[in-house]
Amino acid sequence: MFQLTHAKKTLDLSSPVVMGIVNVTPDSFSDGGAYSNVELACKHVDHMVEQGALIIDVGGESTRPGSDIVSVEEELARVIPIIEYTAKKYDVWISIDTSKPEVMEQAVNAGANMINDVRALQVAGALAMAATLDVPICLMHMQGEPQTMQEKPEYQDVVEEVKAFFELRIAYCEAAGIDRERLILDPGFGFGKTLAHNYRLLATLPSLHEFHLPLLVGLSRKSMIGDLLGRAIDQRLAGSLAGALIAAQQGAQIIRVHDVPETVDVLKVMSETMANL
Repeated sequence: MFQLTHAKKTLDLSSPVVMGIVNVTPDSFSDGGAYSNVELACKHVDHMVEQGALIIDVGGESTRPGSDIVSVEEELARVIPIIEYTAKKYDVWISIDTSKPEVMEQAVNAGANMINDVRALQVAGALAMAATLDVPICLMHMQGEPQTMQEKPEYQDVVEEVKAFFELRIAYCEAAGIDRERLILDPGFGFGKTLAHNYRLLATLPSLHEFHLPLLVGLSRKSMIGDLLGRAIDQRLAGSLAGALIAAQQGAQIIRVHDVPETVDVLKVMSETMANL
């Protein structure tokens, strides 16, 4: 059984939990601009907490294919007010979705309990910074960078290469003084992967349990849903829920989503069923 710990807070992961997404950006792939000011983003936090999200993932830089890099100052201006608001009002876990060491530090100081890094602490200074911050860290696999990752992703064996990447990053984390128990793994659906790569990873998700670490999965509204079904972004709820359910059944502990209440309902039905086996 896994649990996250930070300071006096713990989060039980014996059943899958929902991580709600707050993109404080004008160019996020799904909800770009919808929550790009503090007031709207805070209201969105209110709704997601009321709907059952146990983790709020706050991001100030889009990582969609072709997205632009933002400055440290701009990213901080976007995320810190939301983190402070959430930490003051709620007892939920707060995740900072960033790759920048400066943002990691200030976000944790503002009340964040967890780092969610799509670059797996590979930015200069990120590994050392994460080692000094006593919070859980999610390491995500990505081939390339957001600006170019979907141009022509190639693998000899996507599952084995993702596993090799995690093995290396875990080793770097441990060498830097980060306890293994603080790590979470995310295979990075949609980050430098074709449709076939994504569904191969989803089908073989249990193979990642060999690391004996919690798994975070984010499929919500992504192109792997839309391209398969021929659905626009605002028509991907059913496919996203199917992906969330499959990921949970495959052993994912954290499901990162846009549609919180629907996903919470799906996971409750699954958990109740499993409890009666």
